[in-house]
Amino acid sequence: MPLLLRWLLLLLLMQGAARACGPGRGAGRRRLASRRLTPLVFKQHVPNVSEHTLGAAGPAERRVARDDPRFRDLVPNYNADIVFKDEEGTGADRLMTQRCKEKLNTLAISVMNQWPGVRLRVIEGWDEEGGHAADSLHYEGRAVDVTTSDRDRSKYGMLARLAVEAGFDWVYYETRGHIHCSVKSESSQAAKSGGCFAAESTVQTPGGRRALAELRVGDEVLALDPATGRLAFSPVLLFLDRDPAPRTLLRVRTASGRTLALTPSHLLPVARAGGGEPEARFADAVRPGDALLVAADAGSAGGAVRPDRVLHVDAEATRGGVVAPLTAAGTVVVDGVLASCYAVVGSHSLAHWSFAPVRAWHWLTAWAHAAPDYAHPPPPARAAPAPAPAPAPAVHWYAKALYSLARFLLPGTMLYK
Repeated sequence: MPLLLRWLLLLLLMQGAARACGPGRGAGRRRLASRRLTPLVFKQHVPNVSEHTLGAAGPAERRVARDDPRFRDLVPNYNADIVFKDEEGTGADRLMTQRCKEKLNTLAISVMNQWPGVRLRVIEGWDEEGGHAADSLHYEGRAVDVTTSDRDRSKYGMLARLAVEAGFDWVYYETRGHIHCSVKSESSQAAKSGGCFAAESTVQTPGGRRALAELRVGDEVLALDPATGRLAFSPVLLFLDRDPAPRTLLRVRTASGRTLALTPSHLLPVARAGGGEPEARFADAVRPGDALLVAADAGSAGGAVRPDRVLHVDAEATRGGVVAPLTAAGTVVVDGVLASCYAVVGSHSLAHWSFAPVRAWHWLTAWAHAAPDYAHPPPPARAAPAPAPAPAPAVHWYAKALYSLARFLLPGTMLYK
């Protein structure tokens, strides 16, 4: 497998060069400099939804106090290019989640590029004194209030736009004196590397319906055959992620009564109005009125898929954890709804291509086991082996490697943020 990984690294580098993205994700973002950035106006926020919705920074969880176990997840920011007000004298303004720190450091670079000699200034970070609204993300280290070091208020509209470009999940030109920026929770799937389905969701196998939590590598599940466009059984090659911890998922309900629970960063094929190839969208970009593809009948091999209008998209916590199987087809029918096996990268075809070495390895080993060995006849038949143990909870190492490469090689517009 190390040889296959080196081969894939070379191909991805070639892919990045072919896309003329330059050396990494930053290069993809630098192309934005060629267009005119529009400053935010007073009281404008991006995206244009409430801060606590899943399409923005997400719901508040609970306050983080110094004696809370989650306090250890906050990291200090000692970036010399950022001025921290720290009026409390406790260093609290330097404490934030890792995701918030990454976005803030990116913003600091943008500020220096935009206004040479000017630095980013943080006037409020993690709050332990109760100075904000009850559901403020400052209490969790997920929000910062920023200005420029010269305190020139004429710059704040552009500062807000730079914060949007830096990748903050919600940016608000809150007052004449500062810009409020916040990020998704580290424990939410939006801040994680992969995408999954609720473990209690079911799939169709040749022997009947089974819960995703019961699946093992080698099991066959219903998927869409890309060659025929019809439903067919496809083997599970590996599990991209498996985690027994509860998570908050999106629950998508369709007009025919199908319900699919999955993470916001998972890809779903959305039917186009005029037919043709479906459009891949992240789950949290699916809206009521869109049409997902569902099994047209009871969900059998050889069947077809049809569009089914989305009625509701809600957030709901799961109790049984999450599972993300990877099939040879790259798709899977979960609770009657067709879904991609991939997440984070906004292109199903690119993600499927990236897992070509995994499929090649699977077919190669299957062929090697199936080829007859005439020099060494098989031993006498024995009792069937015990079922394979369930995979350990983890993101698969190959998926981790690809996610890391994607964030380095692909433009930010192709990645879930």
